[in-house]
Amino acid sequence: MTTENTDTDSDTRGNRRLIQGTVTSAKMDKTVVVTVIRRIRDKHFHKFMNRRVKYRAHDENNTCNEGDVVELIASRPYSKTKRWRVVRTIEKAREQL
Repeated sequence: MTTENTDTDSDTRGNRRLIQGTVTSAKMDKTVVVTVIRRIRDKHFHKFMNRRVKYRAHDENNTCNEGDVVELIASRPYSKTKRWRVVRTIEKAREQL
């Protein structure tokens, strides 16, 4: 029985957390900063608020650009702040006029 391990398919190491976000910085080498925006409901006032978190993710081939929507997967620590890896690009950024 052989199992092929590809980065685009689901990982065979159990359930790992997947998140989607927008690339806000791609200036570092093999690293991108991804902003994830979640909508939560306030417990007291019952209003919806946006919560924004920035993650640093490993981008092996430097393929991501600012504005791309990407999917991240939790992985081993690559450095002090990098704990995520870019799995795939969902949508490329549109060109600015």
